[in-house]
Amino acid sequence: MKIKKLTIHNWRSIKDLTIDCEALMVFIGQNNHGKSNVLSALMYFFGEIDCSEMDFNKGSTELYTEVEFEDLNEFDKITFKKYVTIDNTIKVRKQVNRNSSSEYHGYCEIPQDEWLKEDKISNYLNRTVVASTPLNDLVPTSGRLRKEDIKEAQDQYMFNNKENVLFNYELESTNFLGLKSVASSIFGEVYFIPAVRDAKDEFNIKGKSTFNKLLSNVIDEMSYKNESYIAAKDKIAELTQSLNKTVSDGSINENRPEQICILEESIENELKKWNTTINIEIIPPNIDELLKVGTNVWVDDGIPTDVNRKGSGLQRALIFALIKSWAKITTNNLTEKTEDKGRDTTRQVSSSSYYIFEEPELYLHPQAQKELYSSLKELSEANNQVLITTHSSSFIDLKRYKSICIIYKKDIEEGTKKLQCTEELFNSADEKKNFNLAYWINPDRGELFFAKKVILLEGQTEKTVLPYLAHQINIFRYDYTILDCAGKENIKYYIELLNKFNLPYVAVYDKDHQSYKTTDDKNQADTSSRLIEEKINDQLGTSVILDNDIEEEIGITDKDKKNKPYIALQKISDDNFVITDQLKEKILKIFT
Repeated sequence: MKIKKLTIHNWRSIKDLTIDCEALMVFIGQNNHGKSNVLSALMYFFGEIDCSEMDFNKGSTELYTEVEFEDLNEFDKITFKKYVTIDNTIKVRKQVNRNSSSEYHGYCEIPQDEWLKEDKISNYLNRTVVASTPLNDLVPTSGRLRKEDIKEAQDQYMFNNKENVLFNYELESTNFLGLKSVASSIFGEVYFIPAVRDAKDEFNIKGKSTFNKLLSNVIDEMSYKNESYIAAKDKIAELTQSLNKTVSDGSINENRPEQICILEESIENELKKWNTTINIEIIPPNIDELLKVGTNVWVDDGIPTDVNRKGSGLQRALIFALIKSWAKITTNNLTEKTEDKGRDTTRQVSSSSYYIFEEPELYLHPQAQKELYSSLKELSEANNQVLITTHSSSFIDLKRYKSICIIYKKDIEEGTKKLQCTEELFNSADEKKNFNLAYWINPDRGELFFAKKVILLEGQTEKTVLPYLAHQINIFRYDYTILDCAGKENIKYYIELLNKFNLPYVAVYDKDHQSYKTTDDKNQADTSSRLIEEKINDQLGTSVILDNDIEEEIGITDKDKKNKPYIALQKISDDNFVITDQLKEKILKIFT
């Protein structure tokens, strides 16, 4: 199962926040605005960290993290049967008050009738009271009524009258699954890689390290698949048995080595006055654990050493390699278990996996960041959920705009908030295709989510000329993102996206009324211009119109279709080039 919606209340800098989640979630935003608090609230829900007094939002006395899960498999439906909705989702809250311990409560369909509510059972243990309800015909006719009797009667009545019983979907007052504390990993396995982690922790052969899990999985497989390994274990068991006084059926071992018998007799002779006998029993060693004790991981990058002596970038790459390897193995194991028709259908922990990474780009060069992002996408597509915080545009993919969540904090009183777009941006498949094709023109367009302002341009010539001239007049801004939209027609798609995420922008486009153009060409250009203007939200954006294109603005009359950016750059870099007042005014509007 996967997280569909995350709701956080009074956790650290977060007062109230609800986030819609995808299989891959990318949280971005400035430092100290609450990205890590979103992840830690989720870690609290999964039981990976505890809650302390310092986790309560200022002035609050209670906090909670609430998670709605979707995509439940058949085994999840059995485990969480009471809470599963008709849409195949469950919703669970972990909450705590100051000076009390944390509790889990689930949302379920609670009957509107008082006598059918589980938390009201104690009110109906009296036969006179229960006689006034339809439960009277379903409880034992004699003896003292127990809570179990009333619960069984309630369940039976609701089963017999499914169509007539009215329910409210609300938070139960009793404990989740009827348990005082929820079992570890009941919602699935959580793998958390913080921004700074020592690689030796992940390569440890003890505890819950990823490498220990990988090695254990390999040894488990060998235990029932590898004939040589099985034969070796049997040989060791046989050798151990041959050293003991009796064999497996309890009879005396006639072939026991005399050295052990002599040792026993020697000790017994010394203890004769105590009337005792001695039996030296050799217990077979746990070969699986024995193999781990002698396991070391060496990394040879020209110089073979242990992992701790490698650079931070390689150490982090090794950690991610472990995570990816573990994900592949668990996915394969899940497939095998799903195909096993005889699998136990009793309550069990979920087979889901959640991978939570803080700033995965740390210590990685740009190309390695892009490769890692590709791996994380694959990981999220293999029945896993991946959640990351990042400051790198390498982890932003506009085709996955629903995965992007901007975390911000205007002031302490308001607390941490978010910007998301969870609805469809495009009216047709063609619009979506055109927007995605533009990615190949400008693959770095993910940078726009980190910008103070986005400058939308038609093409490469504008992207070459306008920043150059802005530098010349000393108004260039590095915190603005300049985006080549790969054509005038695509500008409106980016405006729509920026509107959804509440990001400021300026759209720069050509009027396209050149003297050589026909009336139809000019009318078509006007239509394109109108569509751009209609999309602009006056609270966020504005437009700058070039007459009739950037070439005319800088005085190029001979329109050569080839090498336009280079020709334009030659023109404006000439010592005799003078920016017109009209163009200077437009550049000022763009960069201020």
